[in-house]
Amino acid sequence: MQLNSVELAIFGSRLNAICEEMGSALQRSALSPNIKDRLDFSCAIFDVNGHICAQAAHIPVHLGSMAFAMQDIVSDLPWYPGDMLVMNDPFMGGTHLPDVTLIAPVFVQDKHVGFVANRAHHANIGSESPGSMPLSTTLEQEGVVIAPVKLMESGSYVDAVVARLADIEGGSQDASGAKLPGDFYAQTSANLIGMKRLQEWIADLPEGVTQFFAGVHAINVYGRELAKAALLSLPSGSSYFEDVLDGDGFSDSPIKIALTLTLEKGCLHLDFSGTDVQVMGNVNCPLSVCMASVYYVFACLLPDYAPCCQGAFQCLSVDAPNGSVINASRGAAVAAGNVETSMRIVDVVIGALGELGVDMPAASQGTMNNIAMGAASEGERWDYYETIGGGEGAQSASDGRSGIHTHMTNTLNTPVESLELHYPLRVDTYALRHGSGGAGMFYGGDGIVRSYRFLAPATVTLLTDRRVHPPWGSCGGMPGMCGLNTLNGVPLPGKTVAQVKAGDILSVFTPGGGGWGVEATG
Repeated sequence: MQLNSVELAIFGSRLNAICEEMGSALQRSALSPNIKDRLDFSCAIFDVNGHICAQAAHIPVHLGSMAFAMQDIVSDLPWYPGDMLVMNDPFMGGTHLPDVTLIAPVFVQDKHVGFVANRAHHANIGSESPGSMPLSTTLEQEGVVIAPVKLMESGSYVDAVVARLADIEGGSQDASGAKLPGDFYAQTSANLIGMKRLQEWIADLPEGVTQFFAGVHAINVYGRELAKAALLSLPSGSSYFEDVLDGDGFSDSPIKIALTLTLEKGCLHLDFSGTDVQVMGNVNCPLSVCMASVYYVFACLLPDYAPCCQGAFQCLSVDAPNGSVINASRGAAVAAGNVETSMRIVDVVIGALGELGVDMPAASQGTMNNIAMGAASEGERWDYYETIGGGEGAQSASDGRSGIHTHMTNTLNTPVESLELHYPLRVDTYALRHGSGGAGMFYGGDGIVRSYRFLAPATVTLLTDRRVHPPWGSCGGMPGMCGLNTLNGVPLPGKTVAQVKAGDILSVFTPGGGGWGVEATG
């Protein structure tokens, strides 16, 4: 059957609305500030083959990696009504260990119609380092690796898997056995909401499952046509761009990411040959994270109304060298690859498109300014993790925005009230870092200053970048100011671990965005 333009728009909007409702359910039922306040989660719908159909406007690094890897995750498993899978393995479609994914098949009248999935960040995933974002050299140091396994079978929890997840956060039990940590219940509930809404909707369609499958096919055809048209409207040719990470926490040597980009006949090819090999520290990333960064920039080239579906990505191809920092080998440390290297890949793709003649912005802050902290004493443990916003790069028509999360993160800064309520911390300063944006015809956005006063001893891990190499300006604009971390006023490395005591003050000054165009004089 054929869908007209109105039916197609309604179909796509209905899919997106279900993803948004899943996200609302997850946020409202979660216990941790990381999910309920920072919104560090994502929800999406996939077809029976694991191809993405729709997603909420959540976190690009979550969604892009799921879009790339879901087919491989779901294709080798038998699926039955009431099943739900849990996984976090970065080399099997995950990102880094704290991001845990739950996937559930959707059945309508015993017919498998697709999958719902959500991914959420857990501040404690079993690492010895509080916040589970250590300065690591192996994947095992980063926490518990969960290969894809059924958390639920036929609507019932699998006791052994529940016990394993419970043990990550201290092994809570009652008379009935191990208790699933609360945020996992929230993720389960989100998927159940998505399943229910899809089932209700499909049951109400005049032609039921047949009509739903026709709509999924039509969405993919529409997405492919929009993507092709968008690429054909851009300049053809090839360009080269490279940028660097400051280091990996064990060496100060910059780590290069290189890209040759080719756009011709409505197809975009990205070749990352020349990118540095994987390193000792955890700025390595699995291929799924690299693809998420590429998908994100590609999606930004499309019209706002373009569906985020598998068809839209069929005009795109990528070569990422095996064993490189953007396609690391199994076992490599990857905790910061998801959060820092993903941002630099975005900068490189944006830069290469700019070199080709596409109207692109200057570099934004280029880091998520990761802070993980916590302590364990007398059987009590607290874990906290957050990212901090910074300056957005200016563009050809406007200044960059200040104090926001950009590109591969779409979270919020934790509200001061929530942070101080849950943890032995006080926030002394939370303000814009005035003057940190790069000058130009249009100015880059300013970064943030955020200072934490510790009320008790703790261990702090910082995984930050753009502390040495600043966010670049575009078309003659000046670079943004580098970031800076200090402990009691003394500068710290961008990637480091520190032991703090009560009364110590940790301050993070985040980078500004690059400026665009030459600043007018006189």
